[in-house]
Amino acid sequence: MKEEKVFFGDTLKAFASRNDKELKHLLWLFKLMGNPSLVKLLSRLAVFSIKAGLPVSAPIKATIFRQFCGGESIEESVPVVKKLGSRKVGSILDYSVEGKEREEDFERTKDEVIKIIHLAKNNPAIPYTSLKLTGIAPFSLLEKISAHAELSEAEDTAFSKLKHRLADVCYNAYVNNVPVYFDAEESWIQPAIDRLAEEMMAEYNQKKSIVLTTLQMYRRDRLSYLKELIVKGREKKFFVGIKLVRGAYWEKENERSARMGLPSPVHERKEDTDRDFNEALDTCLRNIDLITLCAGTHNEASTMHLLDKMKEMGIANDHPHVYFSQLYGMSDHITFNLADAGYNVTKYLPYGPVKSVVPYLIRRAEENTAIAGQMGRELSLILAEKKRRQHEKLLPPGVA
Repeated sequence: MKEEKVFFGDTLKAFASRNDKELKHLLWLFKLMGNPSLVKLLSRLAVFSIKAGLPVSAPIKATIFRQFCGGESIEESVPVVKKLGSRKVGSILDYSVEGKEREEDFERTKDEVIKIIHLAKNNPAIPYTSLKLTGIAPFSLLEKISAHAELSEAEDTAFSKLKHRLADVCYNAYVNNVPVYFDAEESWIQPAIDRLAEEMMAEYNQKKSIVLTTLQMYRRDRLSYLKELIVKGREKKFFVGIKLVRGAYWEKENERSARMGLPSPVHERKEDTDRDFNEALDTCLRNIDLITLCAGTHNEASTMHLLDKMKEMGIANDHPHVYFSQLYGMSDHITFNLADAGYNVTKYLPYGPVKSVVPYLIRRAEENTAIAGQMGRELSLILAEKKRRQHEKLLPPGVA
């Protein structure tokens, strides 16, 4: 029997879990995000209102928060996890509180990640969790470590505390058999993250990939870094966990480089990012005995590229070393059609107090408006589903 090709235009599967009211809300929200000027204005207004102590949590929670986040707590997010799980889609729960600098905040984030790990134990609906290292350490500390600058006594103490927190998270991930992704961040703090990720992989990935690192393929050096990491994994005998994404800080990277008179670390052309992303997918598949891969992408062409390569190499749809992932609230046409075809698929599901996750939400909204064709594609699919439902209602009873 010939295997059917995955069709991302199947809106019935993509929006099966959304009723007509939810679909209408989705249409309104994506139309709004299709206007870059309006998104920037509302983003600034949200930041100003929060700093001024104005009561903005309710409108934010009812709109963009509801679309992109699971809830304000793990408990609030559990129904979303169950709903996704019922459709064979896993959740990567992420405590998305950003911009904190106090030790008690870092400890709280570490404890929250461990709480997720314990919830995920033996729970196929939560196959992984994730960790942003700036959630458990000062940005400035990671920047100094990345620059190989000498640390003060206080910074040396802070570094020691960071390593203890990280070891605590990774040990819990190891004993509970719940893999943890390290998120990628700005290029000028990434060397510290790479170093710590490699240390944790060498320690905890002896039998399988418990620790995974994230590569932003819009960076010029990440393809070569991936190949170097594979060599290290084989030489030092540890499994390599990789999540591939295109990247989230393109404008910020270019602005900093221009300000400092440095060459930009990111590709100028999207085509170069796409080329490196697809080459990284191929490299991971060629080393599938060593690598656990998560393709974090909303790009249909790259997703189809990976599907074709898996088929060409005889890699099963549900191979335990290959996962796909999209952000919660986006690209449901990719997520649910992949899940229906038997692939391992997850949604990145952030949660946290509304005011604390505003930086994440702003980044999502601004990224979406910046991705050429993204909003147009989302809107066209929503409109297609709306039209399909209207047509279905006009049909006589019993006629499909």
